[in-house]
Amino acid sequence: MITKMMLGLFTPSFSALERVKAQSYWRQCQRIYRFQPIYRTNGQLMGIELLSGIFHPAEPKKFVSPELYFAAVSLNRRLLIVEEQIDLLRKWQPMFEQHNLLVSINVDGQVLELLQTHKNLKKKINQMPYLRFELVETAENALSIPLSQIEHSDRLWLDDFGEGIANFSSFTSWNYEYIKIARDLFILLRQSDEGVRLFYTLVTLMNRYSKGVIIEGVETEQEWAMVRNSDAMAAQGYYLSRPKTFDFLADIPIHFPD
Repeated sequence: MITKMMLGLFTPSFSALERVKAQSYWRQCQRIYRFQPIYRTNGQLMGIELLSGIFHPAEPKKFVSPELYFAAVSLNRRLLIVEEQIDLLRKWQPMFEQHNLLVSINVDGQVLELLQTHKNLKKKINQMPYLRFELVETAENALSIPLSQIEHSDRLWLDDFGEGIANFSSFTSWNYEYIKIARDLFILLRQSDEGVRLFYTLVTLMNRYSKGVIIEGVETEQEWAMVRNSDAMAAQGYYLSRPKTFDFLADIPIHFPD
């Protein structure tokens, strides 16, 4: 009995070992940044979304889930990553200003709150009026204070509406500049005539609570046509452009060819 108790004290549980192994894995992961353009339904370039590619050095060609990565790393690490993204975007500021483009990055509510009290980052953000924040969780749980301590505070976008995270109260509770409809919901509604009618109605409704709706994951000419026939403001997806590294940003078409 005593021997078994001693073994229990000195032998780590498998779950503890797995946690340590997982933490080590995520700490070793590296990041590469890409962008995907967002085009208005008239074909005019509206802006870009910054995308994080996460990979482990042991498998540099295999990307892992950014959602899992950001959920695993600490809040301080997430804040440093946002600063890293902001510094990258500042290098392209002349282009963004020349073409009047918006640039969105994904954040969670904890990071967004810290950004409002971080002196150095607030200064940088206030010098980037084109910068927007896509909130990746429900607004009720994400923010305890409004986005009011940053200049041009109308910067908040609701990301991935319809992916099981956001709900109707999400876009009625907060003042979002734009609302992004997830591809999963878009594809689901496309499967029937009733769903298509519901899609058009939903987009019109969302326009009442924001400046416009952006449809994510447009992959075919038919999907692009459906978006253009709706009251949506803009769209992004593989049909319009696959994600590219920032080496190609200067070559981005300012107008999507019809």
